[in-house]
Amino acid sequence: MLIIPAIDIKNGKCVRLTQGRMNAETVYSENPVEIAKRWEERGARLIHLVDLDGAIEGIPKNQDIIKKVVKSIKTDVEIGGGIRNVETIKTYLGIQGVQRVIIGTVAQENPDFVEKMCTMFSGSIAVGIDAKDGMVATRGWIKVTQDKAVDLAKRLEGLGVSCIIYTDISRDGMLTGPNVKAAKAMAHAVNIPVIASGGMSSVKDIEGFKSVKLEGIIIGKALYTGAIDLKEAIEAAEAL
Repeated sequence: MLIIPAIDIKNGKCVRLTQGRMNAETVYSENPVEIAKRWEERGARLIHLVDLDGAIEGIPKNQDIIKKVVKSIKTDVEIGGGIRNVETIKTYLGIQGVQRVIIGTVAQENPDFVEKMCTMFSGSIAVGIDAKDGMVATRGWIKVTQDKAVDLAKRLEGLGVSCIIYTDISRDGMLTGPNVKAAKAMAHAVNIPVIASGGMSSVKDIEGFKSVKLEGIIIGKALYTGAIDLKEAIEAAEAL
């Protein structure tokens, strides 16, 4: 199981939000490149990069700094936030070190697009499913749909999606512990690999996923506050 540190970028800075609210941010670094190097030095095998401004506006807004981050490290990255057309996907996947891109909003609004992208960029398309009370939230978590997260995941079966990144919005940035039950339901509902995100508060939380078939866990705020040490988290995951 991979432990994947998150770097969320807003206005060129590394920040963490509370429950995805853009007006509830904490800036942890003015230099995301330094943060990426830190996680690489501490053993990360994959880094989760998100353009928060892009997620809200629907187009990349922090592309330059994201490119700098990717080029400054040897560790592979996955990128999400505002990826809603083929041009953006081509641009990101054309950067050496980008393992995959994450499609979020458009996966719910235009599933045909997902299928086309999975065909064009085989193995390089992940889908982010962000849920509030079990329902899919889109457009930077602003719009909550009437679509159940598990139902959306099931519709992705057979399209060639490399993995699903499932985030429980109510837990994200709260340090209250992950929603293991929801992540387990997601992982058991589909054959697509699942990565869980949201609410990690201690290394012990990793043990809670022992019976869940996950590809990885994304950790954000807990790494920045020091509640979780990345090396210890990686060791705990490897011991499962």
